[in-house]
Amino acid sequence: MPMYSFANDLYTGKKSYDIVGKRKIWLSIAAVAVIVSVTLLLTVRLNLGIEFTGGSQFTISNTQNTDQQPATDVMSDHGVTDAARVAQVGEHTLRVQTVNNDDFSNTETEEIRTELAKVYDVDPADVTSTYIGPSWGQDILSKALNGFVVFLVLVGVGLSLYFRSWRNAAGAIIALFHDLIVTLGVYCAFGFEVTPSTVIGLLTILGYSLYDTVVVFDKVRENTDELTKQSAYTFAESTNLAVNQTLIRSINTSVTSILPVGSILFIGVLLLGAGTLRDLALVMFIGLILSTISSIFIASPIAVALAERSSAIKEHTAQVLAARDQRPEDEDIDLLSDGVPSHGVIRHPGVRKANSAQPKRKKRSKK
Repeated sequence: MPMYSFANDLYTGKKSYDIVGKRKIWLSIAAVAVIVSVTLLLTVRLNLGIEFTGGSQFTISNTQNTDQQPATDVMSDHGVTDAARVAQVGEHTLRVQTVNNDDFSNTETEEIRTELAKVYDVDPADVTSTYIGPSWGQDILSKALNGFVVFLVLVGVGLSLYFRSWRNAAGAIIALFHDLIVTLGVYCAFGFEVTPSTVIGLLTILGYSLYDTVVVFDKVRENTDELTKQSAYTFAESTNLAVNQTLIRSINTSVTSILPVGSILFIGVLLLGAGTLRDLALVMFIGLILSTISSIFIASPIAVALAERSSAIKEHTAQVLAARDQRPEDEDIDLLSDGVPSHGVIRHPGVRKANSAQPKRKKRSKK
């Protein structure tokens, strides 16, 4: 089936995936992922970079030998209790880091530089040393957390005002927390290093996740504009239609975002060895994938679950189901390709309502 026809069938409702109807499955999987991630954060802990722990860093330039073991041996000879972090950051450059606030004396620093220059056959001037205190990274982390809190408050207020519903805002924010926690869980599971670039990347993917979620919720608002004036489909079915209508758009947006980030990650790690580029691309690569999943399988299902607690939505759903029960048995029921009843399916291309779908403000009577 051509992609255009497939996308058109999803938009009109001729073909549909019961994503919202199976929300208990998706939310259970998400809950398990969050629990596992939190467990890893409490037990394994994050592999914090030198900017957060403090320590010394030695950079060896213009070396033809990129074997990491000689650097590890030199640092061990100087009493580095934890294994030194040795990484290749270029075709002819190595970076050696010691964590946990290893502050060498000036004399010992010069000795280490000389020994590293000797084992890698370079001039001592090609070995540079830097001491990094933990306060700088902690300051960045503190500011990032403050920014994250402000971001969540503004998102909650903004979405509540725009959609006239706190439930959509709650669904979006819970999806954001899912993306953040599971991304950190992946970092714990694989031992990826957390640097200030990682923190910046985390804040970036939150914005992407929110964007994708708002697109879906905007379509939900259009589909449910006159929900209570009909008895053909429920709020959950209308929301599911909106998710299907924006499914291709979400996939296309994700692919066009993930491919360049993946390319940057490949170039940064394998070709350039650029640490900052690698750290930023890695967290965005993981986060973009999770953001796409959460905008489809988490945000809207949560909004539906909260909305169905409303007495108005409960009453309307009961009316729709009662009307279906009264349907004559011999009446032909149109089924979708996967056997799901096509209640409330739009059989003709929809027209974007945009601002006209916004809930109307009640006019105040003039006294």
